[in-house]
Amino acid sequence: MSSPPPGKCAVCQVSRVAWTKPRMDFCYNCLPGGPFTPPPCRACGGMDYFSQALCTRCHPGAPLHVGSCRGCLAWGVYRSNSWQCWSCRWWFTHYPVDSCEFCGRESRINGQGACRLCWENARLHQQPGRAPNLETANQHGQQLFLANFQSDKTGAARRRAASARELQRKQPPALPTTIAATRQLMLFRMPPGHGAIKGRALTGDSRLLRYCAPVLREHAERHAWTRRQTNSVVHTLKLLDALQDWPGAKILVSDVAASIRYGGTQTSTLEILAAAGLLVDDRTTAVEQYFEKKTTGLPQEMAGQLQLWFDVMLKGSANVPRRHPRHEQTIHLHIQGMAPIWRRWAEQGHTSLAEISRHDFVEALPTEGANRLFADQGLRSVFAILKSRKKVFTNPTRGVPVARSNTTVPMPLDTAKIRDALNSPDPTVALAVALVAFHGLTGPQLAAIQLTDISDGKLTLGEKTVPLARPVLTRLTAYLDYRARNWPSTLNPHLIVNRKTAPRTTPTSKLYAWRNLGVTPQALREDRILQEILATGGDVRRICDFFGIGIDAAMRYTLVLAQTDPDGDHAQ
Repeated sequence: MSSPPPGKCAVCQVSRVAWTKPRMDFCYNCLPGGPFTPPPCRACGGMDYFSQALCTRCHPGAPLHVGSCRGCLAWGVYRSNSWQCWSCRWWFTHYPVDSCEFCGRESRINGQGACRLCWENARLHQQPGRAPNLETANQHGQQLFLANFQSDKTGAARRRAASARELQRKQPPALPTTIAATRQLMLFRMPPGHGAIKGRALTGDSRLLRYCAPVLREHAERHAWTRRQTNSVVHTLKLLDALQDWPGAKILVSDVAASIRYGGTQTSTLEILAAAGLLVDDRTTAVEQYFEKKTTGLPQEMAGQLQLWFDVMLKGSANVPRRHPRHEQTIHLHIQGMAPIWRRWAEQGHTSLAEISRHDFVEALPTEGANRLFADQGLRSVFAILKSRKKVFTNPTRGVPVARSNTTVPMPLDTAKIRDALNSPDPTVALAVALVAFHGLTGPQLAAIQLTDISDGKLTLGEKTVPLARPVLTRLTAYLDYRARNWPSTLNPHLIVNRKTAPRTTPTSKLYAWRNLGVTPQALREDRILQEILATGGDVRRICDFFGIGIDAAMRYTLVLAQTDPDGDHAQ
């Protein structure tokens, strides 16, 4: 296409060498005796010097040098874009390399046997209501064009989509796919070649795609997917078919994740495979990986006892004594506090938790800090479960006073920061901050609000109905207009959506609107509780009813009253 870029300076390794003929290994800033000011470009007079007395646009090896597209020969592409226009970048990932049936040029060929240049010329001469005539349009030559300026003025894209749907309807039904109940394990696995997999995905017939095509088409239409999103799933299904070791088996989630390195997409493909009933979730959660890491190397009997505790905590127990599963974050904190104690007991020669006495338990707890609380709660949970399952004779934690967490005094936020966030130009941010500032919502509550939860200026949270304040209603109206403009066809029932959740029905993350604010919803909620405590003179009952917190949590905020008025009497 053009000459290669010159080498980099031998000193700074950032700028290009000053010139190559005669050879020079330094840039102008690193020349001996320098730095020197580079001269203007000898072609255009520009001051953005690159090398050989030329600037970044005039030098044939510069990243911004303009050239022709490798696929359609259109003028106006850069080296930094691999000499491809926007349309040809898509063609290069979806069509194989072959000789064009109309011009004989070797390029990426679509299903009609034409390269993109012949296809664009056929579209240029296309008659309204008729399909592009590739033979007559390219019979007496071709018209070149500027890159990235093509548009569908004749409605050809809609007609092609209709023809594709009609062709799909007339095609014979997809071959029945037998879903195997078992999977043949590999004796050893050789990593597949990157180019071979992508080539098979482009040229081979995908049985998996044909099986999932009706589900994909219905799902994409119902959730208003873009063409790019649908094509990404099509490409990923072809990749999965090429990567599959055992045809007919269900697709593992780990296989979908592995397809990303070949240009696949994960989240949308998982939705289609799950809807088609072809997905097997073999993912290992973060807390499982953390538990495995912390128990590696422990005595076998101790590790088995801890595994029993972990399974009950993570999945719950339907047998007597029954237990509900705990949140993964709770389990993680317990493991964080207990892991050093496990190691210490193993180093002391203990092979089972049944050998642990009350003295061992008390001596093992940290003296202070959050880890003391996490270790105390975790070990009490471990021994309670083991005792109920008759894995230990006695519970060494019984009768030992419960560790108390260090009580901190909440601090108010900067009022100017809250005011700036309320007046944010982003409607999503302004609404999220207003809901927390005026009504004390938590981050998970904010992400879980659905459109049907708001009616007649009131917000329903479980069994509680909250009349929305006037500033919140103003920001809510602005956000709903913003949502309707950007995602008019979304089926997501949640109030707050973004680009990733609009084509789905999942909620956003609880910190989506707070990433660039420098304040979290929890900190703002604590500030509101603190202001309410000061305004009511310490009315704990009112705080509990309004914010939905317990007595112990509410009493923490009354510590501020003692600091502001040590001699005053406050209602409790």
